Amino acid sequence: MCLRSKNTKWLVVVCIACSLMQVGCSAMKVKLGWRVDLTKTPVSSIEVSLPKGPAIAPGQKSALVVEVTQPDGKVLRTEGQGGGKVQWKDLHVTATVVTVNRKGVISLAKDPRVSDGKIGHVNVTIPSHPDIRPADLDVPFRYNIAFVCDFSGSHGTDGLNGQDGMDGISGTPGSLDPNNPSPGGDGTNGTDGSNGQDGSPGGDAPPVDVRVTLQSADLQSTNRPLLQMSVSAQGKRRLYLVDPQGGSLKVVADGGQGGSGGRGGRGGRGGSGGIGTPNGRDGMSGSDGRNGWDGPEGKGGSITVTYDPQVKPYLSVIHFSSRNGPPPIFKEALVAALW
Repeated sequence: MCLRSKNTKWLVVVCIACSLMQVGCSAMKVKLGWRVDLTKTPVSSIEVSLPKGPAIAPGQKSALVVEVTQPDGKVLRTEGQGGGKVQWKDLHVTATVVTVNRKGVISLAKDPRVSDGKIGHVNVTIPSHPDIRPADLDVPFRYNIAFVCDFSGSHGTDGLNGQDGMDGISGTPGSLDPNNPSPGGDGTNGTDGSNGQDGSPGGDAPPVDVRVTLQSADLQSTNRPLLQMSVSAQGKRRLYLVDPQGGSLKVVADGGQGGSGGRGGRGGRGGSGGIGTPNGRDGMSGSDGRNGWDGPEGKGGSITVTYDPQVKPYLSVIHFSSRNGPPPIFKEALVAALW
């Protein structure tokens, strides 16, 4: 029993070491019973699902779960989100519109043009069991989430800490001999700590241009109106497709936060007076340096919103933040389709 316990501990240590070296140790995990080897496991069918919801939004990720059913009815689930023993490396996953990584996590690009009017699809096969029917899953897309577009100014640089002062030197000892007394030497003063540097100012946010229009009915992928939105600043353009029933877009152009001031240096401790008759005087401690001032906040950017007249009933789904800047400006004008 003792020998078996020692062997088990040794295997655990080896497996952990292999994981740290990113070698995988799949065979060791199978030997320990933590994983199964599908090449040696009988399979009757497979299914794939998205436990966190059937649909995902632009910029989101979601983990797949594959269930492998054996001839005796026992169900095995994939590692990761599934919490099971089936290894993703034993499966072959292909995807359209969405992308999938080696751990079975699918993701959708932030650009809504990739998904607009389309449906994603995932196909899963077991290469070691080519006779098993593949598992297929359609992945619909949704646009009713809280999107955020941030063009805030940059954070200021933190000030450097001041340097600590040097401690004073202890005084030289004198004599305590009553027949030949001598005074102890005075300790020297500690030097002052230097001041911390001030933080630099936060960066100013740039002017931001927002354009909003109602997506044409023949392009809508749902039976509800969708808003096409474009947010531009500093030569960059970001696109959003928002379902006003539950969805929103927050445009942020706050001034950047100022950098933190550096800590002042500690004053050096005065040197001790030397022992003698009389004792020497202790040196004075140096003064602590002043803490640096935090840098001022940058200016918020101006936000100009140009919206199509059809969008007016849905303007409440657009939110703004321009801290330390002017309020947004709204302009109503015809806005053509943005893509």
